[in-house]
Amino acid sequence: MYSNTRKLIQRYIEDQTLPGASYAFIKQQETKQYREGLAAVIPHKESIIENQQYDVASLTKVILTTTVILQLWESGTVSLEDSVQTYLPDFSAGQVTIRHLLTHTSALNGFIPNRDALSASELKAALLRVPMEDSFGIEAKYTDTNMILLGYIIEVIEKETLSAVFEKRVIQPLNLRYSTFHPADLAQCAPTEKQPDRGVIRGVVHDPKALVLGDHCGSAGLFSTLNDVSRFSQMLLQKGQLDGIRILQESTVDQLSQDWTPNGKLERSLGWDLKVRKKDCYLFHTGFTGTFILLDIKKQEAFVFLSNRVHPTSDTPVYLKKRDQLIDTYFSEKEAAMN
Repeated sequence: MYSNTRKLIQRYIEDQTLPGASYAFIKQQETKQYREGLAAVIPHKESIIENQQYDVASLTKVILTTTVILQLWESGTVSLEDSVQTYLPDFSAGQVTIRHLLTHTSALNGFIPNRDALSASELKAALLRVPMEDSFGIEAKYTDTNMILLGYIIEVIEKETLSAVFEKRVIQPLNLRYSTFHPADLAQCAPTEKQPDRGVIRGVVHDPKALVLGDHCGSAGLFSTLNDVSRFSQMLLQKGQLDGIRILQESTVDQLSQDWTPNGKLERSLGWDLKVRKKDCYLFHTGFTGTFILLDIKKQEAFVFLSNRVHPTSDTPVYLKKRDQLIDTYFSEKEAAMN
């Protein structure tokens, strides 16, 4: 299954673009899983283990934050047109709605000069007053700030820490056994980057904002495994339910293939990026550490990819170019199989 895609992953391991990868191809009820390369290269080499936990970075946004917001939307607890200020009165931009946050059309500039020196409460205060740019509603500009704000909204509604809400609403119902903000066994976690001030990061979130915000961060912080991310993906492919447990309504999942941006032309759904290829629409999301999910809801197919490409060091421009090549190779093989 997808031999050219697999060969390309192996080539990326050989040229040290990434130390290794755990990945899966899903087609209807069939899932083929692969583990290639190493989990760690420093301070010594380690093989990938079966339930290897990865820092999935921004996949947190779609696996957890987006899913909970969609549940609250289904129940009528929130409306997409609700102002963020309805839930966060200290937020500075009254015209920004939940829809703007989900579609990354809020135009919020998330740059905070002294970010890493702030406490969680100070960082939250800064995020609530970030400035807006001129692209409000007319351009999609991806920023962690949008999902962090959605996380704060969830906490206001649920009156619990975000990580506790995720546990109750997503992790436990889907039986995501190794998905957590707090890995119990650091040895089971694939290490990420070696940094001057932190050393080799392992079992602790790589993202600096998530490191500060901890259980309150809606943009990153989740550790998960190939099995768990594949189970989440299967839930969406099966229109919102898995093993008889319904997480989202079928109509909600169907609507994720639509463009939800204010002008309907920016190829962003609710929380998800949209990839349109030859009239087929895919849900797509990535994580900085070297992860992505690509879903074809209509045909019930997916490509789930977990790596720690930032280990031991990060070369993001090179990786992004190669990641795009990998996805194009997958698309080519998928389309060839249909002809």
